[in-house]
Amino acid sequence: MFNTIKTAALSGLVALGTLAAVPAHADSIYLGFGNNHDRRTGVYIGDDDDGYRRERHWRRCSPERALDKAERMGLHRVRLIDVNRRVVKVAGRQYGDRVVVVFANERGCPVIYR
Repeated sequence: MFNTIKTAALSGLVALGTLAAVPAHADSIYLGFGNNHDRRTGVYIGDDDDGYRRERHWRRCSPERALDKAERMGLHRVRLIDVNRRVVKVAGRQYGDRVVVVFANERGCPVIYR
């Protein structure tokens, strides 16, 4: 009985050591079961060719995200005023007054001015 427990513990340590040996610079690990267009199955480790472009897009504040965030902040009838590489400006109504909210054009759409 004790030998079985030792064997199981040793196997677990070997498995953890194997996972630690996976290269840290790999962008992604995929576990695929296939779909209608791609019938391959298995585990794929590799770099994503479009990773930089996708990550850069993720960091930006899209106009749709800015509009959604302004609505969650309590603005009504929100509309887009201006978009440039630094800011996204949104206008709307709150308590009957016209309100302009300026979001930074980066990840999370932080509010610069309200």
